[in-house]
Amino acid sequence: MSIFRTYLRVIALLRPERGLAIALALGNLLLAGVFFLEPWLYGQVVDALATGGHGNAWRYIGLWAGVGFGGVAASVWVSLHADRLAHRRRLAVMAQFFAHSIALPLGFHGDHHTGRLLRILHAGSSSLFSVWLGFFREHLATVLAVVVMLPLAWRMNWKLALLMVGLMVSFAVFNTIAIRRTHRQQGEVEQLHHEISERAGDVLGNVLVVQSFARVAAEVAEIQAMMKRVLAAQYPVLRGWAWLSVANRAASTITIVAIFALGATLNSRGEVSVGAIVSFVGFAMMMVGRLEQLANFMSGLFFQTPSLRSFFQILDAPAGPAGNADLPQLPPLRGEVRFENVSFGYDATQPAIRNLSFHAPAGATIALVGPTGAGKTTALSLLYRAYDPTEGRITVDGIDIRTVDVNSLRRNIAVVFQDAGLFYRSIADNLRIGKPEAAPQDIEEAARLAEAHDFIVVKPGGYGTLVAERGRSLSGGERQRLAIARAMLKDAPILILDEATSALDNATEARIQTALQALTEGRTTFVIAHRLSTVRDADLILVLKDGQLVEQGRYAELVKLGGLFAELDRQGQFVADATDAQGAEGTSSQV
Repeated sequence: MSIFRTYLRVIALLRPERGLAIALALGNLLLAGVFFLEPWLYGQVVDALATGGHGNAWRYIGLWAGVGFGGVAASVWVSLHADRLAHRRRLAVMAQFFAHSIALPLGFHGDHHTGRLLRILHAGSSSLFSVWLGFFREHLATVLAVVVMLPLAWRMNWKLALLMVGLMVSFAVFNTIAIRRTHRQQGEVEQLHHEISERAGDVLGNVLVVQSFARVAAEVAEIQAMMKRVLAAQYPVLRGWAWLSVANRAASTITIVAIFALGATLNSRGEVSVGAIVSFVGFAMMMVGRLEQLANFMSGLFFQTPSLRSFFQILDAPAGPAGNADLPQLPPLRGEVRFENVSFGYDATQPAIRNLSFHAPAGATIALVGPTGAGKTTALSLLYRAYDPTEGRITVDGIDIRTVDVNSLRRNIAVVFQDAGLFYRSIADNLRIGKPEAAPQDIEEAARLAEAHDFIVVKPGGYGTLVAERGRSLSGGERQRLAIARAMLKDAPILILDEATSALDNATEARIQTALQALTEGRTTFVIAHRLSTVRDADLILVLKDGQLVEQGRYAELVKLGGLFAELDRQGQFVADATDAQGAEGTSSQV
């Protein structure tokens, strides 16, 4: 995307408030009129005084004053409303970026660090704000003034006007050369800034690891080394634009001197008056100022373009499954689920799920087991459309889940992840993620069922206690119990437990088994299982290996079959809980 195309796209983002934008553009037209009228009026006053026409001189002075005050009023109005418009649009575009980025597929987020996305958001929105504000306050008026000024100067004296044309051409040539020679290096600088943001975000998100492994000095040294690389890449760019500034200033000085010299020669021949020379010098001085302002704008846009391109690349990234008001909402569900020849791969050459087919009756409990990397979590993520299958289809109560609004689907599915996924908010607000309108008594009841109430109430703020980023202020068991309470509060007809009790000790898990049983009662429940009791009690066990369903059936059937499940069972892959350890039949060993 070229700088010019990037600029046009930035301006196009003003379309939602195009009425005000057009009014501001008209205000800039008025300012442009003031810009070219002032030098002309100055010349008229000089000529009137030189010829003894003092009355005309006062008339031009009065007109000049009126024009000047009108320009001040227009400038104040343009500045005030341009500021407000730029601030509104900046926040609106930030909201658009945020909404789009969190709807992008999980694969996208796997490839883009959070620190990088945050830097793109802030740097891009700041660049947008700067371009919009400069456009309305200065750049549009500058361009209009130059467009009007040149024909007027040409009409007054084409010989002097040629010098001004030469000045414009030199500015255009010098800026083009600078951009072509430095745009690649500036792109490298922006990439290095992204890498610094990624590294810093990575370190800040893993402070415990950094400190426990005595990596503080090493990580600081690495950031400093990256900053040195930024400077090494940035200095050549700055040097090129410094030379551009020198060239522009030299061209401006030569042009002003040339206008005086040529004007004096033409005046001696009677071809131009002193007032006309004064007007031309005024035009030239104004043009020098405006061209330098335009050059500064081009310089600023040049340095901002990489961040703007990154911003637009995120906005242009194809979104994942998103809510569509045109698609029907899911009706009340019983919870019957079918996978029909479902295949999916993060990489097209290496499918993670291959031809998966099974039927989960409404209200059944389905356990998924298999070696690490077998595709258990991936398979269940397809149910709530974190991804869509590349082949086959998934139905709920006979309805293809891709034919209904994805948000209505997800409202009917509660998920307890292995990583609890807690927000930097109060405990109550974290639980309300499951049900935003939940009353305090509903929140407390869910917490009690998940064995979380007792540890919550002893916190300094109770349910209002702020949870640290990603729940770092809580133990693993506390985080997991909050995640279970959140799912209980949601009260959805389909439940997914992805290693939901992995962070709980046997005693705690035993206490909440009754709550989990109450939660799964009447719900279609999918469990990635590691507890023996869960596997035994499941209505159907799906055994996955390398993304394929290799066995399915109930516990006793699969053990008798003597296949992969029986081998996993003999190897102690299923952990016996407290009840199993005391009285279960010795079918499985305990890890």
